[in-house]
Amino acid sequence: MLRLTWVQPEDLLGHELHQAVQDGRDPSRVAARWYAAGGGTAPPRAGASATAASPSLRRLAAALLDELAALPGGTEDDEPTDLALIKDRCPDWPPPRYAPVPAPGPLRLEAAWLGRAVGCLLGKPVEKLPLEAIRALARASGNWPLRTWFTERGVPRDLLDAHPWNRRSAATSLAENIDGMPEDDDLNYPLLNLLLLQRYGRGFTTADVARLWLDELPAGRTFTAERVAYRNLLGGVEPPDTARRHNPFREWIGALIRADVHGWTNPGDPARAAEQAYRDATLTHTANGVYAAMFTAAAIAGAAVPATDVHACLRTGLRVVPPGSRLARAVRHAVRLARTTPDFDAVVDELHTVHRDCHWVHAVPNTALIAAALTHADGDFTGSVCRAVSGGLDTDSNGATAGSIAGLLTGDPAALPDRFTGPLKNRLATSVAAFDGIGFDALAHLTHRETVRP
Repeated sequence: MLRLTWVQPEDLLGHELHQAVQDGRDPSRVAARWYAAGGGTAPPRAGASATAASPSLRRLAAALLDELAALPGGTEDDEPTDLALIKDRCPDWPPPRYAPVPAPGPLRLEAAWLGRAVGCLLGKPVEKLPLEAIRALARASGNWPLRTWFTERGVPRDLLDAHPWNRRSAATSLAENIDGMPEDDDLNYPLLNLLLLQRYGRGFTTADVARLWLDELPAGRTFTAERVAYRNLLGGVEPPDTARRHNPFREWIGALIRADVHGWTNPGDPARAAEQAYRDATLTHTANGVYAAMFTAAAIAGAAVPATDVHACLRTGLRVVPPGSRLARAVRHAVRLARTTPDFDAVVDELHTVHRDCHWVHAVPNTALIAAALTHADGDFTGSVCRAVSGGLDTDSNGATAGSIAGLLTGDPAALPDRFTGPLKNRLATSVAAFDGIGFDALAHLTHRETVRP
């Protein structure tokens, strides 16, 4: 039987019950009805439960999702999704850029694309693994603290049996079998946003993002909030309701991983980068899920100007996030922790403890971990990507974003370690449009063209 992930009502409901608590609603009565009827909790790591619900239980789950959506929330004042309200909550919102800023050249953008790919690929074999498994596998091969690709060589069979690599990724992401950059949604979405700018320009709308997805993005290449939004589009739901209807993943990391191009193409203009990321993100996300994308785009816009450092970039990112939001508080805490704790493992342990009630794909702990990794490594490329991946959670996405920022700051692909860039062979696999097999140098030139286009 086909168990389609991330869309079954009986699986969505468990996640929505948890999301309701996080955004200040009281789901206790709905939860009691669900469990009394025989419903289960949300799958902790997979996208679907092992067995399908009965037709009656599935109908109940769909009805209860609607009831949960109608419950009054308690976080709207500190965590609005409307852009005007977000700006109103941000006392240090960046002013418009008036003076021209030199656009990052193709080499610098190539370093950013390569950095994103390296960080993603480093995290792919351990995606979904718990933190203790990541540490054990790396230690067994003499690769802890993490400094290079994961490998099976030297790892005892009982440890591999206890902690299997990510099933879909291991065949293309361990040191012994990397042959170019394999397809991943963390690279597909930047490619889509490059297409977005080519077709619609900087003034694109959220509806344009939806049109592009329906034209160019295979539904099977979407996950979590993106898959729900895609399904909603096919059902006739218009943005931004696509982000809200039966979408318990609306504050997860999916919008963050789409933000890089908005930052790369708006050097020195974090406000414009954040606004572009907002129009992209609200197809699929709300509140903290949107803020994570805005934070990332603004931080990258800051990193795209000469003579900056990673700490200034992160401060710039926070300027576009409501300071009372969970995401802003988490990032500030992570940065303070990283600055005052010499042992990064201790930083990670504290972040996992503080955010233990969040799903491993939620935007809040993952954005915090990215900020901590970049801060602790002082923006060094290897240190940043390895810390981001070694911290667990959404390992490939966190490695990708840390690699993008650190690569951009490095400024030249030749400055990135060859042990990371060499196996990629300047080749990217994807199912997006005509990009399959493209080189990172070619992507840099295409991105540069959009950066300098009026």
